Amino acid sequence: MEEHFVWVTTRRIRPGTLGDFEKVWRPATHPPGMRRALAYWSEDGQEITGVSFWDSKEACDSWRASDPEAQRRADMAPYVVEEREGFYQGRELAIPSGSPG
Repeated sequence: MEEHFVWVTTRRIRPGTLGDFEKVWRPATHPPGMRRALAYWSEDGQEITGVSFWDSKEACDSWRASDPEAQRRADMAPYVVEEREGFYQGRELAIPSGSPG
């Protein structure tokens, strides 16, 4: 099974700032080593979870230490109330076919 390297960040943002937050949240350039990224919003628009898939932990760490990422994080700071983040390694789970018996 293919292993995945995943960075997950969940941010709670100030009420009513989702539109402004989104303008500064997306990176200006495609980070080297990032395969894809997904974003999920809570119904109230105050919590956003970003999930990014990387070639390796080193590629993710390199981006996170870069000047463009530091600037992006500084631009987001006025909107962020709380932030949780972590790096994970894993794989896709196979879902059994057929109906429960």
